[in-house]
Amino acid sequence: MARTALIAGSSGLVGHFLLQKLLDSSNYSRVVAVTRRPLTQAHPKLANPLSDLLQPDALGRQLAADDVYCCLGTTTRSAGGKAGLEQVDYQMVVDLARAARSAGGRQFLVVSSVGSSLSSPAFYSRVKARMERDVATAGYSTVHILRPSLLLGARPESRPAEHLAQRLSPWLTPLCKGMLSRYRPVPAEDVAKAMLLLALRPASGVQVHHYPFI
Repeated sequence: MARTALIAGSSGLVGHFLLQKLLDSSNYSRVVAVTRRPLTQAHPKLANPLSDLLQPDALGRQLAADDVYCCLGTTTRSAGGKAGLEQVDYQMVVDLARAARSAGGRQFLVVSSVGSSLSSPAFYSRVKARMERDVATAGYSTVHILRPSLLLGARPESRPAEHLAQRLSPWLTPLCKGMLSRYRPVPAEDVAKAMLLLALRPASGVQVHHYPFI
């Protein structure tokens, strides 16, 4: 039976690819993409409610979906500091998870980051770990947490450090073998593909996925 997908973060690197895959998938009869600004594309299956996701509860039944995909994420620099990063990578994600669950969501899939840990010395990794902990208790029958390393792909905004890392990735990738394979740079489209495949597989509980995800 065809399902409804909800996606947040469709303007981002992973979300851009994921939105198109959801629209192309015969498994979904409806795709709800929540964005701050109207999407430029049109599709018979696409609904596009507008929200900055500071108060996702206000969307009510517009969040109704079987599968909830969250690709929200930023950097400390882009967010204007640690408080801004925490608002996007933690608060918006957790609030969306809870609001979408209240609207009937059955499973939640979210992009986190390799190395996320509550005891990490890195603020970013601690924020991701807190997010993972709290979406895991939002009431879904299934939660898929994907922890990619460096995402490969062209971003609309400038991220100098990430751009340098991407240029170095051809030399870094061969070093990421065995236990280090989870740190292998991964194309953003591969993460999007994995999210869709995981959503369509029978599973229950909280599932944490490192590269190669499937």
